[in-house]
Amino acid sequence: MNSKLQWTVVNTCRLVVSATFVFSGLVKLIDPHGTAYKIHDYLVALQLIDLFSADYLTLISSIALGVMEFTLGILLFCSIRRRSTIVLMALLTSFYTPLTLWLAITDAVTDCGCFGDAVHLSNWQTFGKNIVLLAMLALLWWQRNRLSRLVSQPLQWLVSLYSVLYALFLAGLCLYGEPIIDFRPFHIMQHIPTAMQWPEDPKALPEILDFNVEPLDGNADNTTEAILADSSYTFLLTAPHLEQADDSNLETINALCDYAQKYGYRFLCLTASGDSAIHRWQDMTGAEYPFAFTDELTLKTMARSNPALLLLHNGTIVGKWSNRTMPREEVLTRSLAKLDIAHPRFEDYRRIVLTLLLWYVVPLAILILIDRAYASIRWWHRKQKRTDASVKK
Repeated sequence: MNSKLQWTVVNTCRLVVSATFVFSGLVKLIDPHGTAYKIHDYLVALQLIDLFSADYLTLISSIALGVMEFTLGILLFCSIRRRSTIVLMALLTSFYTPLTLWLAITDAVTDCGCFGDAVHLSNWQTFGKNIVLLAMLALLWWQRNRLSRLVSQPLQWLVSLYSVLYALFLAGLCLYGEPIIDFRPFHIMQHIPTAMQWPEDPKALPEILDFNVEPLDGNADNTTEAILADSSYTFLLTAPHLEQADDSNLETINALCDYAQKYGYRFLCLTASGDSAIHRWQDMTGAEYPFAFTDELTLKTMARSNPALLLLHNGTIVGKWSNRTMPREEVLTRSLAKLDIAHPRFEDYRRIVLTLLLWYVVPLAILILIDRAYASIRWWHRKQKRTDASVKK
């Protein structure tokens, strides 16, 4: 194999591995709670849940994993600390590989969750992916001197620090609200009845399989069918576990309920908690809205925050807010038909995502361009000195 072909193969592997790690890390950072739920599933399958029973431990692990994968991917892309980066990537992949082999054999967890809800791979596909990554990492270690540097050594620490800080900022932003990119079936502008239809392929499943609302008071107006067929607006307060729900925003929730009653909109709390937890919540918050039972997994898929708020219109999700970002009373001055919060636009979400992406890409690109320009100028000066020295001789 000639030198040019070797360089092409090695750097192609570098791009594939770095892109895989960056994408995997970003997906985890965008949806930290989703990854924490998946880690919980792994701990249950491995019978280790008693050692990590606190939810914050799985959440911290989720964020740490996302930051590590994203940063390692960027470091490899820029060829920063090539030895250490490749070794850490290999160690992480070596940990994943036997774990995914065990999952493939036992099917203890049906979806590995390595790419979150963005890309679903079978356990055997995930195991195969890890084998390919290990092979590429072995080649990169062997031919690490052929990896082209994008950043000179004096600035490598700055790229590393900036990548870690950006990853932490992104995770914090998505913890404060809902994931900025929603790969789940209950995303904004999703028409739930359509997503619940069975596809023509007999082996395929509906996008939404288990959305079922059981009103605890027996009110037929609050059944699944009634909610999805409502031509008006429906507020759904989702709280998988009321006993664990954040109660710091109760005034806003109660104000939203009053607003719904004023304009004749349905307001319903969906929970997987039992009667005792519901009664405690009512006593503590003064809640006057009705409650309905919905499967815990479905509620956690609908929204990550506990509680969270969804707004439906004609069976379509037109709004979704975490506990900290629910519409305030001063915003709800008119009927929903006249408010922007009930009329989502794809362009708004695209602009937000693009802005967040540019916050990282543009400074990094400018830094690399300045660094490469400076390196080129230094190379040109050295070449001129050698030329001048040879002329004098």
